[in-house]
Amino acid sequence: MVKIDLITGFLGSGKTTFLLKYARYLMNKGFKIGILEYDYGAVNVDMLLLNKLRCDKCELEMVAAACDEDCLKRRFRTKLIAMAMSGYDRVIVEPSGVFDMDMFFDTLRDDDTLERMYEIGSVITIVNANLSDNGDAEEDFFLASQAASAGCILLSRAQLSSTENIEKTKAHLQRAAESIRCKIRGKYIAKDWEELTDSDFEIIAGSGYFSNDYMKTIAGGKTEFDSVCFLDLKDDLEGAQKKIKTLFLDESYGKIIRVKGFVCDKDGGYQLNATRHEILTDLISIGQGVFIVIGTALNKNKIRELMYS
Repeated sequence: MVKIDLITGFLGSGKTTFLLKYARYLMNKGFKIGILEYDYGAVNVDMLLLNKLRCDKCELEMVAAACDEDCLKRRFRTKLIAMAMSGYDRVIVEPSGVFDMDMFFDTLRDDDTLERMYEIGSVITIVNANLSDNGDAEEDFFLASQAASAGCILLSRAQLSSTENIEKTKAHLQRAAESIRCKIRGKYIAKDWEELTDSDFEIIAGSGYFSNDYMKTIAGGKTEFDSVCFLDLKDDLEGAQKKIKTLFLDESYGKIIRVKGFVCDKDGGYQLNATRHEILTDLISIGQGVFIVIGTALNKNKIRELMYS
């Protein structure tokens, strides 16, 4: 049987950054791995980042999540069957940050074919160590439902946080879990990711998961997320940052939850990851102006006018 891991985390938590490190650890241990990415939109920005992992020990697959639930389950099942037949030792699934945990467990457990092919390994949930108290019920639903199933809750940017803020983040997660009638039982790891050792990754890889029932709130169960994608944008770093700030500040564009992508600047390529709380930038070799905007009630025409202006 192939072991399958799930890496979850709300939008902007740092899932892909961790996945790059986790995949390299597994490959260094001699495992052949397959990574299954799915996200909203026609352009999967994370796949562009993960392409550097492609080699004889690692392959990437993608499922487009911008469809109804039944369609997504069919695509997910088909991909998993194909990957189980490809000789991987371990499959890693990285879904969108607005992810219904039931889809993962129900697809694997309610399908005799997949149940014979896969053994669930670990559920790893990434949470920002400086979690804001300004999140809404919708965000808290995803934070809690994902963390409640995790064997390991890995705090991102812990080195930029204080002990007090980390404890506040844990308390926030616990309150969010109580609001949907579940518990968080996974092990917390709060450490600079640059200092993660093989021993740390061994703990993470073997952390397992927890089965949890939880109340599906209206926010969590019925919200319709949407996305709009952009190719060949000509903005430099400063121009892109200004437009992203405008998207978050002006409600007429819709409820913007996440913006991510790449810009070309005189200093080289930059990766941008933005939530309403922060815009993170990193130098990167990708030289293509690509962006995806994710949210609800999006005014797509107005967003396009801004991004192409």
